[in-house]
Amino acid sequence: MPKKSQSPAPPLDLREACVIAAQEVIAEKGVENLSLRDVARKLGVSHQAPYKHYPSRDHLLAEVMGRCLQRFAAHLDARGQFEDPKEDLAALGRQYLSYARDHVLEYRLMFDTPWPQSAEHPDLIRDAVHAYDILRNALRRLHGESAAMQDRVDLDALYIWSTVHGMAGVMNGNCIHRLNLKPQVLEQAVEHMIKMVELGLLAKP
Repeated sequence: MPKKSQSPAPPLDLREACVIAAQEVIAEKGVENLSLRDVARKLGVSHQAPYKHYPSRDHLLAEVMGRCLQRFAAHLDARGQFEDPKEDLAALGRQYLSYARDHVLEYRLMFDTPWPQSAEHPDLIRDAVHAYDILRNALRRLHGESAAMQDRVDLDALYIWSTVHGMAGVMNGNCIHRLNLKPQVLEQAVEHMIKMVELGLLAKP
């Protein structure tokens, strides 16, 4: 019997297609060269068509960055469940670094790209806060939920984020592979950083 032909996938609606096309333009030309005209050209639609959903280039960029933050948060949440809060924080650090390694463009969009006017894009702020709260919630498991500990939670969150973000930048950069470091040093770098962060958290402020 002849095989049944598969039905073609339904076309994406224009709003979603614009997000995908914008990411492609950014990957090809850099975020500074993103324009709605280029997005329209890539989609084969009139240059006015994207404006039906995105009043400006910044609105589209905010949507792209928000999607990156949502996927980033989902990746962090996928680390699993750990009864020991220190193990949970260690797993969170590994998840963070694996995302930075495997999604270099999206990582740069989230953390190395100037934001559009934030007052006009509250959803982007919401997505950023949600991702950051994953770290703060993990620290609340370690320090407790009392109001007296909230400043410590925020300070430790900034300490951890800056440390892990720094490691991500170093590991994704070009310099580290020209420093004549032994392979075993590079292999141990992440776990060493996680251990040092744990020791820092245990120290009394």
